[in-house]
Amino acid sequence: MSTTMGINGFGRIGRLVCRAALANPDVAVKAINDPFMDLKYMVYQLKYDSVHKTFPGTIATKEDGGKEFLVVNGAEIQVFHEKDPAAIPWGDSGAAYICESTGVFTQKEKAELHLK
Repeated sequence: MSTTMGINGFGRIGRLVCRAALANPDVAVKAINDPFMDLKYMVYQLKYDSVHKTFPGTIATKEDGGKEFLVVNGAEIQVFHEKDPAAIPWGDSGAAYICESTGVFTQKEKAELHLK
């Protein structure tokens, strides 16, 4: 059984965490939240990296019933655009662990908002 995770923030750090998780067969990325990046730009940012080069797998998008997904190597990753971490439905997405990579919610009280 793989470890499931979500990523809050899809900037440089969030994308590196995503790439590392996708390369590990024991980790499944279930959700990504970034309130400032649309789905198409997420694809572009993940696919092309000036340091780590082109992503070696497949990346597509899917929209279903008002929900957005990145489809990476055939696996669906739900995408959210919430500014408030308490509003992100991590549990509904199946994520057991959350990587906070925005640099905003680094204190315990703020990071705990992901658990609400």
